[in-house]
Amino acid sequence: MFTLSTLSAFVLIVLGLFLIPGPAVLLTVARTVQGGRRAGIMAGLGIATGDFVHTLFAAAGLSAILMTSALAFNIVKYAGAAYLLYLGIRAILEKPTDPELPNVAQLTPLRTYSQAVLVEILNPKTALFFLAFLPQFVHQEHGATFFQFLILGLIFVVLSVLYTSFIAISVRYLGRLVKRISWLNRWSGKIVGAIYIGLGLKVAFQSR
Repeated sequence: MFTLSTLSAFVLIVLGLFLIPGPAVLLTVARTVQGGRRAGIMAGLGIATGDFVHTLFAAAGLSAILMTSALAFNIVKYAGAAYLLYLGIRAILEKPTDPELPNVAQLTPLRTYSQAVLVEILNPKTALFFLAFLPQFVHQEHGATFFQFLILGLIFVVLSVLYTSFIAISVRYLGRLVKRISWLNRWSGKIVGAIYIGLGLKVAFQSR
């Protein structure tokens, strides 16, 4: 269904995006600091669950578009590439700021999980990201597009759970490391921007 190069590129890009602190990472760290490792892991599981819901929506919607018209699907795909280019340029031009942990109330592990799921599902930026990101790795000639979306989403979710769990377990050590490498914050936007732009250009110049 997928070529090794497609899967490798997908995994590398996802890992690259994970390495830059974002809302999901900050929420995981905040929960871990307040409620311990278990709370951080539950928050990460909740975020991953929300991401999988977005994957299902993207898979169902974009697969339906493909069944209606291959041209319409390509239009959606290129529109997604343009959106990724926009995100990349904005990230590069944006001035770096010190990331602040969100204020979170004390919750049980189950409430921590359910709240993280809800926060991620209701995040419109996440929905747009999945609609723009996943189609860049889906190819009609490789089989049923719905299952391609599903597999990519599952890979994303598994990597997300592993990453946020690692953060929850290692947050104290990571905090010391981040303080020593202040350049990461200064260059994080440019790194993410380069990833987005590279992905957008990949679509723009790929062979038709």
